[in-house]
Amino acid sequence: MESLIALLVGAPLVGAAVLLCGGKRLDRTGHWLGTLLAVVSFVIGLVLFADMLGRGAEDRALHQHLFSWIPVGGFQADVAFQLDQLSMTFVLLITGVGSLIHIYSIGYMEHDERRRRFFGYLNLFLAAMLLLVLADNYLLLYVGWEGVGLASYLLIGFWQHKPSAATAAKKAFLVNRVGDMGLSIAIMLMFTTFGTFAFGPVLGAVGDTSEGKLTAIGLMLLLAACGKSAQVPLQSWLGDAMEGPTPVSALIHAATMVTAGVYLITRSGAIFNGAPDAQTAVVAVGAVTLLFGAIVGCAKDDIKKALAGSTMSQIGYMILAAGLGPIGYAFAIMHLVTHGFFKAGLFLGAGSVMHGMNDEVDMRRYGGLRKYMPITFVTFGLGYLAIIGFPGLSGFFSKDKIIEAAFASGGTQGWILGGAALLGAGITAFYMTRVMLMTFFGEERWRKAPTPSPAEPSVEPAAETRGEYTPPHPHESPKSMTLPMILLAFGSVFAGGLFSINEAFVHWLEPVTSFEHGHSPLSAAAVTSATIVVLLFGVALAWLQYGRKPVPAVAPRGSFLTRAARRDLLQDDFNHVVLVRGGEQLTRALEQIDHSVVDGAVNGTAVSVGGLSGRLRRLQTGYVRSYALQMLGGAAVLVFATLLMRGV
Repeated sequence: MESLIALLVGAPLVGAAVLLCGGKRLDRTGHWLGTLLAVVSFVIGLVLFADMLGRGAEDRALHQHLFSWIPVGGFQADVAFQLDQLSMTFVLLITGVGSLIHIYSIGYMEHDERRRRFFGYLNLFLAAMLLLVLADNYLLLYVGWEGVGLASYLLIGFWQHKPSAATAAKKAFLVNRVGDMGLSIAIMLMFTTFGTFAFGPVLGAVGDTSEGKLTAIGLMLLLAACGKSAQVPLQSWLGDAMEGPTPVSALIHAATMVTAGVYLITRSGAIFNGAPDAQTAVVAVGAVTLLFGAIVGCAKDDIKKALAGSTMSQIGYMILAAGLGPIGYAFAIMHLVTHGFFKAGLFLGAGSVMHGMNDEVDMRRYGGLRKYMPITFVTFGLGYLAIIGFPGLSGFFSKDKIIEAAFASGGTQGWILGGAALLGAGITAFYMTRVMLMTFFGEERWRKAPTPSPAEPSVEPAAETRGEYTPPHPHESPKSMTLPMILLAFGSVFAGGLFSINEAFVHWLEPVTSFEHGHSPLSAAAVTSATIVVLLFGVALAWLQYGRKPVPAVAPRGSFLTRAARRDLLQDDFNHVVLVRGGEQLTRALEQIDHSVVDGAVNGTAVSVGGLSGRLRRLQTGYVRSYALQMLGGAAVLVFATLLMRGV
């Protein structure tokens, strides 16, 4: 079975190589090849999963060593894979949801001239993500980490003829590079501390390492996770990433890229367990981000950007749970898997709506679409119920456990974290109900020519402003798009309940992540009741604002918080002032130092040497009598000095 592990990565990697290098001869069949190899990887994952279930809980880890990558003295870097319960969970999620997104893309990208290249990039993305979660050492994980960054850059900027897409791709790449530096430094610290990169020796030697070193490594790993998982303060790229095709949004935001940070923290759990300060930083980042993303999602009229804020918030829940240590690791991964189902379904549903609405993304130009897109409405609706934590659906089981674990973290911290998680649940119910009401209910606003919006003046086509508006003809998407949405809806409904039977998912991960029952000041029933109350309050508030009265065609000016949320809580303004302008000032200061100090020292030395040489040159007159006089004077000085020393 170990020999099959490399094929998990190899199948999509071969697909990427063939599709990207095969040329136009594959234009007609390339999408089928890319989808087939993604499905092949999923089938291999199922075979390995079945084999793993047949083994004892402590004997399920498989290892495959391919070759020594860099054997130089004490520096040993291997290309080797490790498949255990944690990596298997990610393998099934990545290949399963990834395969459905491939199938969906066949219909969604049907008329795109560069469809073959798109599927090549999708395969490359899957291969990089699988390499990341299957690596048995941090250095090989870093290769997959960078591969995911490259593939995301190519996919976000796939429609590079749009300046906004090209800019979004560069922004995602640059922001992630900041986080990647954290992972680079962490790996260097690991090697200098432990003498190896491999998970086993590194995590096994944590008990003999000083807390200061573990804190430094943990904080650098957290910085890396913030970049890939779009957590504060490196979250600014996520909303702009919506410029890519909708299947890319589903792939990045549901099953792959944004979950990499959660995997990194969970895989490195022993390091964080030994570094309480780093662990506190993790829960702080998670709590802040889950509220940050939720507030941003409340003010977005772009359906994909509203879902992007939701992703940021839900990943915040996972990071929060991962920061709680053994009482939260399993629940972080459980919510990650359930989120993969319902968030992928929501993004694919948004793509289906856009497909039937001439690529319109402004929800103020939707309304009443449920009768035109019944399958999209039902599947999107089930994803909506799952993400808000409706009792009995997947999100209810996973998010509720995170809220319980937050309260169980103890003391004042427990009340703060639990309160933040509860508040986030209420806000989630509000903004997701808003999305449902504005899209599928109410007046059919798309029948009327849109009024120019001062909030988004750039979205008005010239034809509309001239009164030549032709309303779209909403319709259901083809089966290649609706079938993946239906399958994901099943996961949105049933996955959480199946995982919770006899704590099956917790026991599945326990040999890798360990597990402890927390001692919450509130009973499980009290937490559940409070969660349902805030959920209903959020739904009711959204209904009062968007269900009882018509949605205006133009967004009202709103409060300061609303205006700030429309601008992503001023995160780009902050980055511009602190990073861009700060960087410019730093550059100018360094330039001045270089000119005044460095060049000044060099030029000053040159001037001094030149002046000294000019003075010495005056002694070289070219007259023999002058040289004879100098020789006589020198001889006289030597004689005088000799006589003086003898006298002494």
